[in-house]
Amino acid sequence: MAVSMRPGIVKLPLRACLQQGVECLLNSARLAPTSVVVPVRTKRRHFIPPSVNAKYSTPEEQQRHARAAGIVIPHERLERPITLLCTAGIFDAYVPPEGDARISSLSKEGLKQRAQQVKQTAASQLAIRKIKEHDPDFSTKTFAEKAQTIFIEAHNYLANFDKDKLHSLVTERCYPEMVQGNRYKTIRWSFLESLEPPRVVHVRCPTMVNKENLYGQVTVRMHTRQTLAIYDRFGRLMYGGEQIPKDVLEYVVFERQLVNRYAQWRLHGKIVPAWAPPKDPIVKTVMIPGPTLEPSQEYEEINFPQEAPAPQKQWHK
Repeated sequence: MAVSMRPGIVKLPLRACLQQGVECLLNSARLAPTSVVVPVRTKRRHFIPPSVNAKYSTPEEQQRHARAAGIVIPHERLERPITLLCTAGIFDAYVPPEGDARISSLSKEGLKQRAQQVKQTAASQLAIRKIKEHDPDFSTKTFAEKAQTIFIEAHNYLANFDKDKLHSLVTERCYPEMVQGNRYKTIRWSFLESLEPPRVVHVRCPTMVNKENLYGQVTVRMHTRQTLAIYDRFGRLMYGGEQIPKDVLEYVVFERQLVNRYAQWRLHGKIVPAWAPPKDPIVKTVMIPGPTLEPSQEYEEINFPQEAPAPQKQWHK
């Protein structure tokens, strides 16, 4: 027997309705203000504590478990990127004679140095022939002046922090050595004059990767007068002086990739002889620790004890 379901209204007593309304008004959750959740990014944690239920504590155990499960972990290959535009160093570097620019060529030591130079020129002549096969306009007489021009322009761009033009005059091996430690510093460099005309003293043609990839390295001797001043980020003088000229004897190496027809001669490095005098120390700015101040104190409010002046001596005749 089916029973029909009709929507009906259930009548509650008036006392029960009033009691429910009072309870809703006096509910503490209703009177409390609504809470808003705002996501806040906290400080990044540099130390991540290990998990509590870690099964494998060392990387060796994790690798052993991965091999047992059939998971192959590739090995990290320690590869260093290289560039074929320049070599990684100076091949068969020139050994400057001791006392260069100080000993006369007519003395006994000067004659010995001239004899050693004659022996080194034999290998340099073979290298010059290889360079002329790829660069017919190369000449040791004109290259010295060209190399000095490259040297001056590169140092001017270094003082002005022009990285784009500096890359065109300096090899990828020499660039990090020139710009290292120059951040937040001011460099004032100027070329005054040449005390002696520059000349080519050493030429080599090394190869890299294969025998067909030839490079030309030319060492140029430069005896010049320069000024150099380096200031720190506070404007204080660290080294040298703008009004203090110094005589500088340098052996500068220039390099070019001979097989590349669009390559240019660029500054590759410098040869510092073992008998060279040490450089002047660099004066650094350091902070002197002051007195410990309270949160409500100022440095000007502290009364430092002043030493009493020493009594002056009176001289009597």
